[in-house]
Amino acid sequence: MEQAGSAQVKESEVAVCPHFHRAIELIGKRWTGAIVFALTDGAKRYAELGKAIPGLSDRLLSQRLRELEEEGLVERQVEAGTPVRVTYSLTAAGQELDPVLSELKVWAQRWKKAA
Repeated sequence: MEQAGSAQVKESEVAVCPHFHRAIELIGKRWTGAIVFALTDGAKRYAELGKAIPGLSDRLLSQRLRELEEEGLVERQVEAGTPVRVTYSLTAAGQELDPVLSELKVWAQRWKKAA
């Protein structure tokens, strides 16, 4: 019996994967998940993103978009002209989050109803 108990202890002592930890910390930052989710249905201009995520300040939206761009999840495209048009879209890596975020949304709706 002690062997079974010690096996359980060893399983619970497994370290969290550093890649998982980094990814969850990135997506879990305030507003970041909402920004990525808002972009899952296609490219958006800055103002469209602001409207899609009520309560998000312009300063924080800019900061999070820069971070997501640096991480390779969001692409910024500038169209020359007057006025200059800037759109944001998910890169291939960012698009891979779509099924994960969709499942999280389903879970969140179930969880909220259960609470």
